[in-house]
Amino acid sequence: MSQSQSTAPKLRADSNAHGLKKHKMSVFTVVFMVFSLVAAGCYGIEDMIPEAGPGLALIMLIILPFVWGLPFGLVASELGSVRPQEGGYYKWVQEALGEFWGFQAGWWRTISIYIDNTLYVVLAGGYLASVTHVNGVTEYIFKVVMILIFTIINIRGVRDVGTITNILSIFVIVAFAMIAIIGFTHWGGNPFEPITAYPIEAPTDWIFYIGAGLSIGMWMYSGYESMSTIAGELEDPQVIPKATLITVPLIMATYIIPTLAGLSAFKGAGEAFSYLNWGSEAGAVGYATVAEHFAGPAFGVFFGVVAIIAQCSIYNTYIASGSRGFFALADDHLSPKFLVKVDKKRGVPYLAVISVAVINLILCMFDFKVLVVVDVFLLVSSYILVYISALILRKRIPKSEYKFRIPGGYPFLVVLCVVPMIIAFLSFLINGSDYFIGGMVGIITGPIIYFIWKHMYGGLAKVDPVVYPLNKQTGMAVGDLKRITVIFAILAVIGVVGSFFLPWYESDWVFPDDYDMTLFASKGAMYFGIRVATIVCAVLAIVTGLASRVIEPKGDDNNKFDLK
Repeated sequence: MSQSQSTAPKLRADSNAHGLKKHKMSVFTVVFMVFSLVAAGCYGIEDMIPEAGPGLALIMLIILPFVWGLPFGLVASELGSVRPQEGGYYKWVQEALGEFWGFQAGWWRTISIYIDNTLYVVLAGGYLASVTHVNGVTEYIFKVVMILIFTIINIRGVRDVGTITNILSIFVIVAFAMIAIIGFTHWGGNPFEPITAYPIEAPTDWIFYIGAGLSIGMWMYSGYESMSTIAGELEDPQVIPKATLITVPLIMATYIIPTLAGLSAFKGAGEAFSYLNWGSEAGAVGYATVAEHFAGPAFGVFFGVVAIIAQCSIYNTYIASGSRGFFALADDHLSPKFLVKVDKKRGVPYLAVISVAVINLILCMFDFKVLVVVDVFLLVSSYILVYISALILRKRIPKSEYKFRIPGGYPFLVVLCVVPMIIAFLSFLINGSDYFIGGMVGIITGPIIYFIWKHMYGGLAKVDPVVYPLNKQTGMAVGDLKRITVIFAILAVIGVVGSFFLPWYESDWVFPDDYDMTLFASKGAMYFGIRVATIVCAVLAIVTGLASRVIEPKGDDNNKFDLK
């Protein structure tokens, strides 16, 4: 009997059995929390402009919400309305696809949050150094203090997190509104010109310019699901989907309007303010430059302080979101047991929160570029599983249980989910070979960690061994070996595509006539690594596939899924 037809109870739907405290939070507060999880300002868009071109960057900022940001915002709102559980997207995937795929979604997204969170600490330290010119030691002390302050706030509870986020988000929104006003009052010309960074010489050039900006744009419009992980701590979790729907247009306005105004204001301002000089690194042109150039140095310093505040706002909120990911896994006996411990007085999973701080303290000492390469693959892969889950659960859950349902019927939902999944697949290829091979490694950690933790902690078999039986020969759930085969097979197929596409895609800018031999050697090694990883994944898919035919029992599989 399939899980869709079973009468199995919703596992661990009430994580408050561990002592999680319920908080009353308004839609207004949750709007700012979602705003911080997704945006907290325009930081990052500066890098799109010289890579793609000002016109193309603006066009993508306008189009991406409808094909990437809005679809996931709607899906997260629908699933959050019908399944407002602690763990959010992890629980949605678990219910739709079973224990194994639920773990993959929870692991991939939570790890990406732990990595991302360190980036916000590093960025805050970098903005501090650019404003005050402090030395490296002082900058690191600031990072440590930042981590400790917001860890303490998170240990105090979700309500305090929301209050601090409200204050910080208002600062950020006001600052970017002022940038928009300054830009429009100094309008200098059409901000959409030129469309691309450099003239188009061949039709294939569009692929490079779109690819250069697409990954940043996707990242800028990601994170709508993150608030779902703390739904179990809200008295009325329905405020999350309501706030999400409000936040989508707010974030569009925050991105598009200041960028439009800033680009126009610098039209004809001289070569130093060219769109080619925009960027997020120190000394580059950006939103702070608009403030300083037209409103004076004092406002430029103020905007630099706001940049630090924005990173603090994101970091504060993502501690809450990321820590609940491992809490939910531990609740299902799929991660270390200590992560499910809750402070009796405050009702907060304090050890899970502290785990975020410890990882951030370690990672912020290193070059973050090495770690970031896995992030896009992990984030996007978890999104694909959520989209698939939305399609399955729409068929499985009675209409009467939904508090919010995406209008347009099932065919519209299919289109809404399939389009961003196609974009997600393209993102695997257009981020470059370093992201590609790093992402493949990151994805492989999912089944490896699942195998280890399933054996160590037992998983859902500990909750209900009848509904979720173990295969005694593998020590995993019945059918898990087949699912591991699917992952390796998919990676092998993607690897084959990447082995041919990436050398062609990167050839013009990696191997020009005057190429650097060091870069040539490193890229050559990456292409070789991708081919080796592809072969390894293909071999493992064959081996695990053959083994599953022998080891896996015939008959029912309580973790399988269908769309019937």
